[in-house]
Amino acid sequence: MSHPRHSLDPRIHAPVRFSLMAALAATGEADFKALRETLEVSESLLSQHMRVLEEAGYVDIRKGFVGKRARTWLSLTPEGQAAFAAHWETLSAIAANPLAAPTTTD
Repeated sequence: MSHPRHSLDPRIHAPVRFSLMAALAATGEADFKALRETLEVSESLLSQHMRVLEEAGYVDIRKGFVGKRARTWLSLTPEGQAAFAAHWETLSAIAANPLAAPTTTD
């Protein structure tokens, strides 16, 4: 038997990564600059967190140009969508019944 918190994904659970995943789940694809401004983080911090999610296979990073300006867009992969949905479901279950008996993993 184990508490549902054990199934939370540590690659998503960090506040910046969770916020990034939530933003991408809501928008489909977002520009790096817009995400940085929305999440109120530095470029280097956002870059670090997006690399963790990319290495996990949760985020796709696409680079291109708009005019002569380099741009970076991020989107969730199908694996990222599934992982975020599972993480959200676990958080919701914990919040809905925080004193529930642990679940079994038989």
